Amino acid sequence: MVSDSDTSKWDCPPHTKAKHDMLGRYLDGWFPILSSWNGRVVFLDGFAGRGRYNDGAEGSPLVALRHLLDHRYFPQMRHREFVFYFVEANRDNAESLLKEVEAFKTERAPWPAKVRVHVVNEKFDVTANSILDTLREQKRNLAPTFAFVDPFGYSGLPMDLLAALLSYPRSELFVNFMVGHVQRFITRDGQENAMRSLFGMDVRDVLNGFSEEADRVEHLRAVYGRQLQERVGFDHVQSFAMLNSTGNIGYYLFHGTRHRAGVKLMKDAMWKIDPGGGFTFSDRLAGQDVLFTPEPDLRPLRAEILRHFSGRQGVPVSEIEWHAILYTPYRETHVRPVLRPLEQDGVIAVRRPAGKRQFADGVTINFP
Repeated sequence: MVSDSDTSKWDCPPHTKAKHDMLGRYLDGWFPILSSWNGRVVFLDGFAGRGRYNDGAEGSPLVALRHLLDHRYFPQMRHREFVFYFVEANRDNAESLLKEVEAFKTERAPWPAKVRVHVVNEKFDVTANSILDTLREQKRNLAPTFAFVDPFGYSGLPMDLLAALLSYPRSELFVNFMVGHVQRFITRDGQENAMRSLFGMDVRDVLNGFSEEADRVEHLRAVYGRQLQERVGFDHVQSFAMLNSTGNIGYYLFHGTRHRAGVKLMKDAMWKIDPGGGFTFSDRLAGQDVLFTPEPDLRPLRAEILRHFSGRQGVPVSEIEWHAILYTPYRETHVRPVLRPLEQDGVIAVRRPAGKRQFADGVTINFP
């Protein structure tokens, strides 16, 4: 088995750069929102890595630190405490990460007193359990936390542990679900315990309802997402497929949150990324792939809007936009380009109060 510190594992392909760009864009919105009404904010990186890739690209710990310190509103956030836990099980990787963090802190001297950084050379599950034990002893709640969990494989991130750690109301999760590895090994002898830990249920229950004619990758995605909702308690769970140059799914990125503002932030971050290098994001709506491209196919969104709001009268445009954000792969900015031709074709009736134009606030829609 190749060690996690082996340099062959630390190339930075386009999809990794896209993932980190997405993370940074999300944190640009998350940091100021949380710091506006919380005394402490926690960023937990569960598989933090070496700090830099072979080509010099920053790893997720440096991405997170830089997006905080370079934020245009950081001067207004300096009175809040930001705590970063960078957890890395491999000793060589942890030592490399510590050196990179120290170099970054030197580069940004004087270091802000309220920004506290901890590099932890331990397994993610051990560290997470230690945090939970401390909270129980002190009878405290976890501060608002964003957990970034990005493993190489599928071991070391038990569903039961995620449920315990992220059960607090203001916690969020961004996790890499390595579905390619999972679907290849889930029925292999000796993997029962690892799969039970990953999903929080027996393998036979994971595969319940799956037929050989069905898409196993899609089935596993649906089961994992359902577990994040039901076991961890996230109200909103999004999954985004990372497709490689052959059109196959490499892995899914899952985002879990209890706040719809978090869904909007992540959706915005997703659509602004240019994956490059033959990689692209996709999601599904009514069995159709929706690609995250500059000019997406809006026909699935049109069909979904007409289906969901069928027969409804006086629907505010904002309600339609939030439906798109929360329950489809699309953003709110895609709604009006759908509504305009629907009105022009006479499919919908638009009611505009005096002085209101286009689809401004106060405009309502009647659906057939």
